[in-house]
Order: sequence, then C-alpha cells, then structure tokens
Amino acid sequence: MSLPASVSDRVLTTISGAPVHIPDPDRLIHLQFRRFAGCPVCNLHLRSIVARRAEIAAANIREVVVFHSSATELRTYTEDIPLDLIADPTRELYREFGVESAPRALLDPRGWPAILRGVTHAARTALRKQQPAPPAKPEGGRLGLPADFLIAPDGQVLASKHGQHVYDQWSVDELLALARLSEPRR
Repeated sequence: MSLPASVSDRVLTTISGAPVHIPDPDRLIHLQFRRFAGCPVCNLHLRSIVARRAEIAAANIREVVVFHSSATELRTYTEDIPLDLIADPTRELYREFGVESAPRALLDPRGWPAILRGVTHAARTALRKQQPAPPAKPEGGRLGLPADFLIAPDGQVLASKHGQHVYDQWSVDELLALARLSEPRR
C-alpha cells in the first residue's frame, strides 16, 4: 500500500474528549499505532515514552497514540498514561495509514523478549492490584502490528515505520534523532 506523502487536516478526539489537530500547526506529531487496550507489550513501550516525555516535548514533538479498542476499554487500562490516546475500534485510521494485523506480530521470535517482559510486568502489577490484568479476549484481537509516523506542521510525513513484529517500533532515541533531522538548517 502506498502511503500519502502528507496528511490532510483532521481533528481526532482523545479518550478524555480533547481535540487533537493533525497536523499540529506548531509541533511535530509522533502518531503511533498500538494494539489493544491493556496490551502488555504496548504498555512496555508506552512506559519508555512516558519516562522520557520531557525530552520528547523539548524536541517539539506531540505524542498521539492510537489503539484498536473502544474509549471505554482504553480508559480501564490507561488512566496513568499522560499522552493523547485515540480509540479506533473500527480501525479506520489503521486502514488509512496501512497498519496491518498479522500472525507474525506474535510469532516472530524477535518480539518474544518484549512479550516476556511485558507479560511479567502486567502479571506483577495485576497481582499487586496496581492495574487490571490484560483482557483475555481483547477488542479487535491480539495480532496488530505497531507503526510510527512523524508528521510535520505542514502535514508532510517526514518518516514512517511499519513494524514487522509486536515490538518493532521506534525507540525514543530513534524518534529524537528523526526529529533532529527534520529541523530546518540555519
């Protein structure tokens, strides 16, 4: 699937009801596509984003995270995640951006260490009653692949990555490097 070189103006609504303009006229947008609400592997990645949120904001990047779950389901698992979270249970945005769902999401051995770390952390926090256990049958299934897009204020897609397995996405360091590359030369 060929993706557009730019993104048309749109307003998404977060699970808290706040509008998110894409593109953002003042900042880069890091548009992330994750899997389902409560996904242990997604939560592992989002914790890395939250831990370095100040660096990301200093690089003039706004984080927007899309899940293929309903807003109600997302609220159950994300009350402590201070990012713009978008529910897309019909996968409309996933289709538009060419984000796939495939068995290789879980079957690729490169993702297994992250699955183990994510499930271990989820089990620990559920046992301590710090967070609900991941859903046994998640909305939209378990087989989504991650994807990342860096979108400029003018709507141009500066960079993108479609993951090949469950934990194949940009790290914070990669995101920050891409943002530096997109800065105008002086």
